[in-house]
Amino acid sequence: MKSFVTGANGFTGSHLVKALEKRGDSVMGLVRKSSDLSRLADTNVELIYGDITDRSTLQKAIQKVDTIFHTAAYVELGLVDAARMEQVNVEGTRSLLEVAQSANVSKMVYCSTIGIFGDTQGKVIDETFQRVQKNFSSAYDRTKYEAQQLVDRAAAQGFPVVSVMPSGIFGLDDPHFMPVLNSFLKGRLKVWAGGDRMTGVVHVDDLAELMMLAAQKGKTGQYYIASAGDLSTREMFQIFSQETGISPPYEVPELIVRVAGTVLDVIGRSLSWQPPIDRERVHYVYDRCVRVTSDKARRELGWNPRSVEATLKELVANRASQTTQ
Repeated sequence: MKSFVTGANGFTGSHLVKALEKRGDSVMGLVRKSSDLSRLADTNVELIYGDITDRSTLQKAIQKVDTIFHTAAYVELGLVDAARMEQVNVEGTRSLLEVAQSANVSKMVYCSTIGIFGDTQGKVIDETFQRVQKNFSSAYDRTKYEAQQLVDRAAAQGFPVVSVMPSGIFGLDDPHFMPVLNSFLKGRLKVWAGGDRMTGVVHVDDLAELMMLAAQKGKTGQYYIASAGDLSTREMFQIFSQETGISPPYEVPELIVRVAGTVLDVIGRSLSWQPPIDRERVHYVYDRCVRVTSDKARRELGWNPRSVEATLKELVANRASQTTQ
């Protein structure tokens, strides 16, 4: 089996590359010339250098490819380059779909996000949920939604593509949450915001497994949510505290966080600086709640992810073992 992975050097993409190679696949990975390739150091992936919007590069890369896994994305909240995000997330997906359709690729798996469903206001939803939020919470939310529309349109035209919607993706090399956990484990994380905020959790290796299952068994046009479950930020830090004996961080009052987010947002925009908190992040912490169930993936694809608690405990244990070596 020959597989092609976009965003191969990224967090999700690199774990998928390793899982595919472990299965015995021959893997090609799309990366940029400027990409950090450290996550691929122990792999045999054939690197294809180019941009996700470069159709000529894509056309050459997918010749004789059996399956495409599209994980490349610009993932960020706050003060982002919205034009670049649209170029990567929307136009990149458009380019890949057009090239793949022309080449009659046998299967494509698109790594989407539960964010395409919009704010569910705390209601637990499945793949049948119809988005009711009229606006978008962020440029990321908007661009991934628009990319999903392109994927759905291609599927409606008969192209064999399925979509996997991960919740929060966790793993030891996670670029988003692990810096927070590392700070906590060193006793430096003294304050936090939004203890009631619900976060869906899926281990990155379980996500990779689901993407491979979706390629094998998923039906054209279908959605498959990837989440082991969710918990509040307060519950998350309680687990970390129980495992380490380190006290949970102090929860800053909501009003202070909202004021700080507004002030730092203005400063960040004037200085072209990404502050630690801004209006958009405050919105995600207090005003937006997406909750999901992965029953369909478990039932139809036989997916069996590790539990939320097991995922979080594994992060602490693995990080602790690294620091003692």
